[in-house]
Amino acid sequence: MSFETDADIKALTKAFRACTLPKERWTHAAHWAGALCLLSEDEHAAFRDMPGMIRAFNESVGGQNTNSEGYHETITIASLRVAAHALTSAPDGMPLHEILSRLLAGPYGKPDWLLEYWRKDTLFNKKARREWIEPDLKDLPFPKAPA
Repeated sequence: MSFETDADIKALTKAFRACTLPKERWTHAAHWAGALCLLSEDEHAAFRDMPGMIRAFNESVGGQNTNSEGYHETITIASLRVAAHALTSAPDGMPLHEILSRLLAGPYGKPDWLLEYWRKDTLFNKKARREWIEPDLKDLPFPKAPA
């Protein structure tokens, strides 16, 4: 799925929220698009609500949220921190789809970007899936989640 307009991003986010988005459309780019959209509406609510939305979406497409699959707390929070930084560092008035394009074209657009900050065995263990685990290779260069 391409995100050529802000309307594309808002439509995806609406379907994600309603759990009507087909599983195959929940791509790496779609995760970023949804995060940017939710953060642009209300940053605090995005950090608070995204975990439950992802869990509900996973279940709606036949997935499970277990110790080995589905929702992952550390990845979600880290990604929201990156997306929040992308929003706040973008020039005023820059459309959401352009912010998304910039994010995807940079290092965070690569699915393995997290491995610059966490060892694989740390990131993909049960504890990191269930709760926030600080990076063990180097700190994230973005502000922490809002309290």
